[in-house]
Amino acid sequence: MKLSRQFTVFGSAIFCVVIFSLYLMLDHLQLDHTKSPNNGGDKLQNGQLSILQDKIDRLERLLSENNEIIANIRDSVINLKESVKDGRGGLDGGNMSQGPYLELLASPPLVLPIDSQDCQFATREFSKPADGVQLLDVYDLLTFDNHDGGVWKQGFDITYQENEWDSEPLQVFVVPHSHNDPGWLKTFDDYYRDQTQHILNNIVVKLHEDSRRKMIWSEISYFSKWWDNIDNQKRDAVKSLFEQGQLEITTGGWVMPDEANSHYFALIDQLLEGHQWLERNVGVKPQTGWAVDPFGHSPTQAYLLKQAGLANMLIQRVHYSVKKHFASQKTLEFFWRQNWDPASSTDILCHMMPFYSYDVPHTCGPDPKICCQFDFKRLPGGRVSCPWRVPPQPITDGNVQQRVQMLLDQYRKKSKLFRTKVVMVPLGDDFRYAEALEWDQQFQNYQKLFDYMNSHPELHVKAQFGTITDYFNALRKSAIDPGHASASLPVVSGDFFTYADRDDHYWSGYFTSRPFYKRLDRVLESHLRAAEILYSLTLANIQRFGKLNDFPAVENNRLLTEARRNLGLFQHHDAITGTGKDMVVIDYGTRSVVVYNPTEQDRTSVVTVYVNTPHVCVITDHGHPVPAQVSAVWDDSTTASTELSFVAQVPALGLGLYQLSTAVSGGAETAEYVFLRQGGELSVNMKHFTVNIPQDASTPLSIHNPHIQIWSSPTTGLMERLKLKENGSEHQIKVEFAWYGTTSNRDKSGAYLFLPDGEAKMYSPARSPVIRVTKGSVFSEITTTFDHVTHTLRLYNVQGVEGQAVEICNLVDIRREFNHEIAMRLASDVDSKDRFFTDLNGFQIQPRRTMAKLPLQANFYPMTSMAYIQDPGTRLTLLTAQSLGSASLVSGQLEVIMDRRLNQDDNRGLGQGVLDNKVTPSTFRLLLEKRKPSPLSYPSLLSHVSSLYLNHPLISMAVSTEAQSLSLSAFTPLASSLPCDIHLVNLRSIQSKEDGGGPSDEAALILHRKGFDCAFSNRNTGLLCATTQGKIHTEKLFSELRFQSIIPVSLTLMHTTEGGSSKEEIRLKPMEISTYRVQLT
Repeated sequence: MKLSRQFTVFGSAIFCVVIFSLYLMLDHLQLDHTKSPNNGGDKLQNGQLSILQDKIDRLERLLSENNEIIANIRDSVINLKESVKDGRGGLDGGNMSQGPYLELLASPPLVLPIDSQDCQFATREFSKPADGVQLLDVYDLLTFDNHDGGVWKQGFDITYQENEWDSEPLQVFVVPHSHNDPGWLKTFDDYYRDQTQHILNNIVVKLHEDSRRKMIWSEISYFSKWWDNIDNQKRDAVKSLFEQGQLEITTGGWVMPDEANSHYFALIDQLLEGHQWLERNVGVKPQTGWAVDPFGHSPTQAYLLKQAGLANMLIQRVHYSVKKHFASQKTLEFFWRQNWDPASSTDILCHMMPFYSYDVPHTCGPDPKICCQFDFKRLPGGRVSCPWRVPPQPITDGNVQQRVQMLLDQYRKKSKLFRTKVVMVPLGDDFRYAEALEWDQQFQNYQKLFDYMNSHPELHVKAQFGTITDYFNALRKSAIDPGHASASLPVVSGDFFTYADRDDHYWSGYFTSRPFYKRLDRVLESHLRAAEILYSLTLANIQRFGKLNDFPAVENNRLLTEARRNLGLFQHHDAITGTGKDMVVIDYGTRSVVVYNPTEQDRTSVVTVYVNTPHVCVITDHGHPVPAQVSAVWDDSTTASTELSFVAQVPALGLGLYQLSTAVSGGAETAEYVFLRQGGELSVNMKHFTVNIPQDASTPLSIHNPHIQIWSSPTTGLMERLKLKENGSEHQIKVEFAWYGTTSNRDKSGAYLFLPDGEAKMYSPARSPVIRVTKGSVFSEITTTFDHVTHTLRLYNVQGVEGQAVEICNLVDIRREFNHEIAMRLASDVDSKDRFFTDLNGFQIQPRRTMAKLPLQANFYPMTSMAYIQDPGTRLTLLTAQSLGSASLVSGQLEVIMDRRLNQDDNRGLGQGVLDNKVTPSTFRLLLEKRKPSPLSYPSLLSHVSSLYLNHPLISMAVSTEAQSLSLSAFTPLASSLPCDIHLVNLRSIQSKEDGGGPSDEAALILHRKGFDCAFSNRNTGLLCATTQGKIHTEKLFSELRFQSIIPVSLTLMHTTEGGSSKEEIRLKPMEISTYRVQLT
């Protein structure tokens, strides 16, 4: 079919709604960032705290106004129709594509078709390399005794023989760096104005003064802002520094992201934004990752860097006992391999910094008292000094020999922790090199030290400034080249969570801190992805018909770029995310609702909108009635207004159209209500609904749908049992809430640290809760209103995926508490023992083991999208729509920290507690599945798709009355659902390299094939897809569009990959993320 006038309008409408709401929220947001311990002396000034609070309050107002903003933009976007004139060739003819769909989707198959070869991935076992290290085994081995190691407090005494370097000199690479947080104690713009622009200006001047000087830079968010403000002469000077190898971009992402809470979509997006900026502006391709400040490290980030074409990476914040162990085994340099990789295709060379911090006192060697004397910014008379009260000395002819011996001793001791005679020494800290004086102090004094070392062959050392890639190149030559005598490097698999920097100070608090924003981030990611895909599809169709002038492509691309970059900045701040569901308001007459499905699966899901009357009916655009339910929207536990929920069926990546109108009779069914409260009177103020308040409330409460039945306590309303109707199995699953306090010791819980006062105490409200049972044709639910939590258990009465799980919603309010953290606990009869599983970044599953030898807080881990426990016959999975901290402290239990209110700073530099709590919604889905024993552990296909639906709900928008005069119809861009195990990560437009900032005619197609476990029932899953051994036939992907070109490239488009997929077929291996540069026509 030809491109229709109405789709031009609605493609633009939905894009503008999503992007404008995203942009407006992000553009006004500045949030806290957890910080390095070496800056503990920096205190947040009262003025900055006031600014921060103003920003947070402003965000809250923006969120509450979001519906109004969307409505205003939506109603104005119809003006776009003026650019689409009647009678223009190629734009008439109705819908873009009728596609293969009737007005309703096909019914899900009774048995999900899974190719037998697709089940082999989760059942294969492979031998580990002889020198392989699995982090879970290391934790078993360690005693975590924290002995005093002497000058290296968390390590051990290091000795060496003077003649060890006689045959092969020690190579020393001193790597100057400056870590620039994009917002922490100041805003991004304030940091740029006060410090970062001066650092970058100095780089140009000071590196050109001496060709031996080197520098590295990471944060493209700052670099791009600076680049836009310098002239062509300075730009040419910067490019010459890149060409000469004096300046290196490390990692090259928009920020240095958090690796615990960030979803892999956001990690990819900010990395791609940085790399694309570099390609367009300076032609640089990063080779090495540099991550000195994230609080623990994920193998997901290692995989993404490898897929982007990087060869090396560096990490710093690792548990001090793990560092000590790796140092003792000389495994600080290793190949980081993914858990599922039987060979070496995912290997990336990694360097783990051995000491406490990345500042100068903790990088030259094991003794910070000595190393601090070689941080020449701390020379007497400056603003910073050495805490050990022995200051640096300027290097002179009179003292150079003695100072060289002192420094070389540290270099030699540090080198003894590694397998080669190549040592790397970072030289920098946060926002360093902002003043020309510091450049002179550091570079001139170090050059004198190097000149002496290098001119005295009896010292057997070669020292120089270097970039991090200079160091890795020398390391590879020493350790990896064939025929070299040095030992090979080990292979390591696993993750580096949970981080502790000293004593029992585990950084597991920030997994949950500020959960309101953690939820917000996930919502914004979903909206951005939806906008990216719709924009790319719209643009391809507009270009196909040669009508680019009729579409505001350049302006929309500019807004999209801003949204990407603002979301990228978000990832630097603990993956701060969270808000409640946006509700479309239908307030008069007959209105159309456009529903967008942002997933790659044909989908049956429930859509909810506010209405101003209970007398309403819903029909499809073909006039067929749709199952619908009118329910109450509760302002508090007993008063309400009205909402409408209906079952929408929307094709993959497509638009569905529904008509809502007032109905005198035969409209949506009305929900029925039962209220209970033990020992208390109830007065319910509502009309239009049937309400029952039973006198005898001792019988367990129950709701059910075609798949599940649950029973809850009549006293608390909390779930106690769950039954799977398919096989009749019944399980004890109790929902509980509990409080954690903070320790009475001097160091207490704060934004980063979780230091509880012991085991959690059961939540016991002062008064009996109000319990409300809702029963309806579309959903049923049980809601309990406690003093601090409104807890809802919901079952959807649909045959699709969302009918398979229990939806759990908690609305948490602990704003009046003092040093309390509230947890939700699931206590089941699953015999999980001390094992449980959490995801990493929504990308992969990491096995966990609860260890009695560790403090309670050490057994909490980040949960980005799911956690589960299992025994040989059952798996209980908690899917989450926001990143939170989770644990399984007792067999059969899963526990999630919901919110934290802490009245003091935890001495990690922020200078404040966590006192800006909001009323915070959080959403989960609980999935109980029968399983067969399996050697490895991956999610089921059902849990993968359930997680996808939870994090990417249908997006509904009411159509303005003016737009209803147009002939609207559904939009079906894909020929069918993608295979069940393949996720469309993004279809992202690529910016043109020409001036003007518009889009090119190409897009980045990013696909992920998920690893899944076949040891689960494939009956009645509700899925409308199949598996295909990872194959996609490109000619059959779209309904109307076709691939004019499809080129396999690295993750962020920096490199064209060898071989790869043909134009006719894409083929992905399990767990693989692949990017293709595509042109659609």
